Amino acid sequence: MSKAVVAIVDDLYEDLELWYPLLRMEEEGWKVTIAGPEEGKLYHGKYGYPCTGDGAIEDINSNAYDVLLLPGGLAPDKLRRDPDVLRLTKEFNTQGKVIAFICHAGWIPVSAKIVEGKKVTSTIGIKDDMENAGAIWVDEPTVIDGNLVSSRGPKDLPLFTKAIIDTCKKK
Repeated sequence: MSKAVVAIVDDLYEDLELWYPLLRMEEEGWKVTIAGPEEGKLYHGKYGYPCTGDGAIEDINSNAYDVLLLPGGLAPDKLRRDPDVLRLTKEFNTQGKVIAFICHAGWIPVSAKIVEGKKVTSTIGIKDDMENAGAIWVDEPTVIDGNLVSSRGPKDLPLFTKAIIDTCKKK
């Protein structure tokens, strides 16, 4: 069953945390759209790997997608202040659609106020932020709680990506 995924990026996204899931999802036959603050802009990852935004975040309609992919890196700290990113995150959550976040990307669901009472994981660096937002933080490679799929960082990408795919296949 084909799915539509929107991945949110800005400069200094974590290269592997975007590209590993993106390529695996494309192998599944899923359509992946990359959205950034500007359509057509070239964004560079922390390690310099580029990607081009297929669309602007403000133009993304959550009804057209099944999965919201939030890679980590330094970009989530900026993205969590974008009202359109928060709107999308809240809409995906309200619609019960998969929201997949890894490493520092947990800041976005925290700022969208959707983690209270949810079991999640992230990099240890934002554990306090997660707990202060009411999340139940655990140190596990990947955690699934309802529509939220979270992971600690790049070393957990195989389990994270498998969890996203498996969770979507159940929906």
